[in-house]
Amino acid sequence: MTKKQSGQPPLKGNLLLADPGLLAPTFRRCVLLLTEHGPSIGAQGYILNRPIDKTIGDLLDGPEFVPLQMVPVFFGGPVSREHLTFGSLGWDESNNSLIYNTHLSAVEARRHLDEGFSVRAFVGYAGWSDGQLESELTEKSWIHREPRRHILDPRDVDQMWSRLMQEISPWHALQAGEPENPSLN
Repeated sequence: MTKKQSGQPPLKGNLLLADPGLLAPTFRRCVLLLTEHGPSIGAQGYILNRPIDKTIGDLLDGPEFVPLQMVPVFFGGPVSREHLTFGSLGWDESNNSLIYNTHLSAVEARRHLDEGFSVRAFVGYAGWSDGQLESELTEKSWIHREPRRHILDPRDVDQMWSRLMQEISPWHALQAGEPENPSLN
């Protein structure tokens, strides 16, 4: 499916919020940053709100990782979970937009950290073949949004999905306030 066929512009750099009806545990209430998207390449991104309660210091040793030892590690998605990659997030005040870099080496990650970027490590990533994401968007499995500055704070991950949903509309705010397990209501 090409861009022209799907009617959907490339969403690279946008966020995907899991629709409340998306119950698959991997993606339930997740916030994903799309780092690649387009016809013929499909889509790729990283889940921003699934910390694994580990830091680089817990997982890697070696002198190149010492400056990164406190960098938090996140579950990036179900593809290639045997790989760890560094990514950085920053905010461009002049354009009021997200700046992101992925597939950083340890040296690059340290440089980004020294420059004030929010650096994270991701185990795995989320990926879609050509046309697959467009199909899921048509089925309303995902809600796409432009990034907000507060996604830079790794301490906000527990409330990130709810906060972004509440910003969409009163209806979405109501859905965001529902318990994860409706039987507990």
